[in-house]
Amino acid sequence: MHLTWIDWLIASLAVVICFVPAFFFARRSAKNTAEFFASGRSVSWWLAGLSMVATTFSSDTPNLVTDIVRRNGVAGNWVWWAFVLTGVSTVFFYARLWRRSGVMTDLEFYEIRYSGKAASAVRGFRAIYLGLIFNCLIMATVNLAACKIAGTLFSLDRWQTLLFVGLLNVAFAAHSGLWGVLVIDMIQFFIKMTAVIAAAYFALKHPAVGGLSGMVSKLSATAGPGGINYLNVLPDFTNHWDIAVAVFILPLTVQWWAVWYPGAEPGGGSYIAQRMLASKSEKDALGAVLFFNIAHYVLRPWPWILVALCSIIVYPQLSDIQNAFPHLDPKLIGHDIAYPAMLKFLPVGFVGLMLGGLIAANSSTILTHLNWGASYLVHDFYRRFLKPDGTEKHYVLIGRLATILLFILSSAMVFVLDTAKDAFDIILQVGAGTGLLYLLRWFWWRINAWCEVVAMISSFLVSVTFIILQKQAILTMATAPKLILTVLITTACWLLAAFLAPPTARQTLIDFYRKVHPSGPGWEVIRRAAGVSKAEAQLGSDSLPLAMVGWVAGCSAIWSALFTVGNFLYGRTGLALALLAIFVSSGLVLLKVVNRLWSNSTEAISEPLATAPTLPSQE
Repeated sequence: MHLTWIDWLIASLAVVICFVPAFFFARRSAKNTAEFFASGRSVSWWLAGLSMVATTFSSDTPNLVTDIVRRNGVAGNWVWWAFVLTGVSTVFFYARLWRRSGVMTDLEFYEIRYSGKAASAVRGFRAIYLGLIFNCLIMATVNLAACKIAGTLFSLDRWQTLLFVGLLNVAFAAHSGLWGVLVIDMIQFFIKMTAVIAAAYFALKHPAVGGLSGMVSKLSATAGPGGINYLNVLPDFTNHWDIAVAVFILPLTVQWWAVWYPGAEPGGGSYIAQRMLASKSEKDALGAVLFFNIAHYVLRPWPWILVALCSIIVYPQLSDIQNAFPHLDPKLIGHDIAYPAMLKFLPVGFVGLMLGGLIAANSSTILTHLNWGASYLVHDFYRRFLKPDGTEKHYVLIGRLATILLFILSSAMVFVLDTAKDAFDIILQVGAGTGLLYLLRWFWWRINAWCEVVAMISSFLVSVTFIILQKQAILTMATAPKLILTVLITTACWLLAAFLAPPTARQTLIDFYRKVHPSGPGWEVIRRAAGVSKAEAQLGSDSLPLAMVGWVAGCSAIWSALFTVGNFLYGRTGLALALLAIFVSSGLVLLKVVNRLWSNSTEAISEPLATAPTLPSQE
């Protein structure tokens, strides 16, 4: 692909518009770690929500969706659409609890929820495990996609692409802190959406595709792998039961609650928790996560899906992509590369817009992961265990150095990955079985720090064992049964730890209860020990039935809106109108629930629990 001066101008303007605002936040972020990692806890819901959406809109996401669609059709996207259940549960059950905790990072949570050396050990270990190892794997998948795109369009080697994105992202992440990241994310979101909509429009305009009607008619007559229908939003439950289990049944019944995945963590976590903790109020935390889930699942998917569907017509086989790009490294050829291959049909001007959009897509994710990972390494490891008496300026400096280290290590991992889908499967497998623990630790006092230790170790060991056996061809097993076995073994292990390991100190549990006000019968023992009456507990806690109604209404509204858009695009007007009616009715219920929750915010009524008398430990 050759860029004209117009394309270079547009791409340069996009980069300048995104990154210049970061300069204005450098002095503020350098004040202390609260500003550098949590924006002084003064972020509005719309900015936090936009930042979440922009972060999950990375350069590897269109490639991943294209890979899924070309392999399993549109219905294959249920492997991530199922996480609607996870995201909306965070809105109604966990967002306000996170904000009340008052911690700077979600790892700091461990030492207010648990007690003893085990709590400190979990915090320190996860700082390295998530902030360094897991975080670098995630950034490697994002930068792998950037390398594939740059290699396809501009014949750049991996090291050349990594050098460019590294200089850009590391400089701004280290310079501006979270405030700069949030503002950059906001601007980048609109640039990226404009770019991917343009890509979908020109993909449909391709002579081989023939517009929306041509795409639908051609793909309706074309059977995918194993005879699947590419256009269906639900899998074929009669002829392809194995695919239906893998992409629909398992994600909706097990994966959404059992698997830890960045951006869709059960109970909230990682950079989602970081945004909630940076919000200026409980209302803003709740509103941010709700906005994120609507935008993430409704606004973004269809432009990617349309390009993926068009690529099936233009490049039916992977060999067609190789023939169209003979200079491309054969090691990079996979279904995920069909998305950048479709960008060669963009006209002058839009090529520059897409280049700016791709840079924005890469940067929004990498900037967040650099800041989030550095917050773990500095606040939860270095400051907590190595140098607890340093100055704020010292910790900000260490945060900037950690940012550089993270990018160097993640860049090295790019050279050992092949496709976005492979990395997606690895992350799901390694995090399997831990999700239920992260959901229940807010609502059941008996979960202790040893549960966290056992869950992490068992999940990792089982997953690595499966990966090694698969690589050595000793065991051949599909993803679904491996995931189920990992979940069962991990869950059994940490449940045993809940009853057999030393419990959390009673005073720690009482203090946590007074601060966070968790609801439900799982804290009844601690409520009585804290001397809090049922009336006081009901006044200070959330309504679980109301939250349940909001969860169901939210999931219904998001899925119906998603498929309303799809069916209008397919020309299935009758079905689209029926889904639109479901969306409107679900949306009205959702609005009522949100208004009730906001009006009943515990920020104005938390004093009774906060001032309850301290009782001696009953350990």
